[in-house]
Amino acid sequence: MTERFDVIIVGGGPAGLAAGLYAARMDLKTVLVDRGPLGGQLHNTELIEDYPGIESILGPELALKMGEHAIKFGLDAREYEPVRTVSVEGDDKVVQLESGAELRASALILAAGGLPRKLEVPGEEELAGRGVSYCAVCDGAFFKGEELAVVGGGDAALEEGDFLTRYASKVHIVHRRGEFRAQPILQDRARANPKIGFIMDAQVKEIAGNGKVTSLRYDQGGEARELPVGGVFIFIGFNPNSDILDVHVDHDPNGYILTRPDMMTSIPGIWAVGDVRSQLTKQIATAVGDGTTAAVAASAYVSSLRDRQRTATA
Repeated sequence: MTERFDVIIVGGGPAGLAAGLYAARMDLKTVLVDRGPLGGQLHNTELIEDYPGIESILGPELALKMGEHAIKFGLDAREYEPVRTVSVEGDDKVVQLESGAELRASALILAAGGLPRKLEVPGEEELAGRGVSYCAVCDGAFFKGEELAVVGGGDAALEEGDFLTRYASKVHIVHRRGEFRAQPILQDRARANPKIGFIMDAQVKEIAGNGKVTSLRYDQGGEARELPVGGVFIFIGFNPNSDILDVHVDHDPNGYILTRPDMMTSIPGIWAVGDVRSQLTKQIATAVGDGTTAAVAASAYVSSLRDRQRTATA
């Protein structure tokens, strides 16, 4: 079955939902598909305190509000619809869904985000779901009273480490450098938390266990060390989900898609927004800005195609 739209949005995080809201408001026939629930990574974020105008809100609550707002203006939002491939046929952007359905549109906005980057050390894959986790909000409650290790040095590592102290007896933040990359306010909060300790200049070598995590092995100052823990939470960045594109788009060495100021990629009619594109910051506020910009640009693009087609048939 093939369905026709003006705009297809792949990904239902803040960037995709903002794009969907604006595209629908501009009376474009717009469909959004996401492999999971609307909101994307918002569901893996416990507390949001840096979205302008909202002093504090739970991630899932903001996800619900954003989804309801976009749907109110006419967005056709489809949850749990994984995408198999995205291709181009002439002016058409073609999305093949895992369900076998096909979506076509003149404009496509890729808001597919990314997946957690892995350490790629022995024990990580074998113990995934058995003490190795990439989501503190999802799994933290399973580790009540345990000592835990959080690997990473950015915002996510410190935010999630602070969150895990609700359950853990102690959280050790393990970072490969001597300084954190996280925002100063998050560093200050972590240092003020008596349940958080820091292991700096440490290279993780192995996650050990027998059916369940029992320790983290690392090198520090040329010396092999072992930290007994019941769980290891890994926050070392994301790999962008840009590989669903069956066509080449310009990207940086890490796979993040390069865009123009209007968010269009190197392929006319395809925009990239949010965490899948190369940018300075990965914040909810910037993702929403990306989605808004792309929707306005897509509207102009769709209108220009319609004008061209009318002229050709006149």
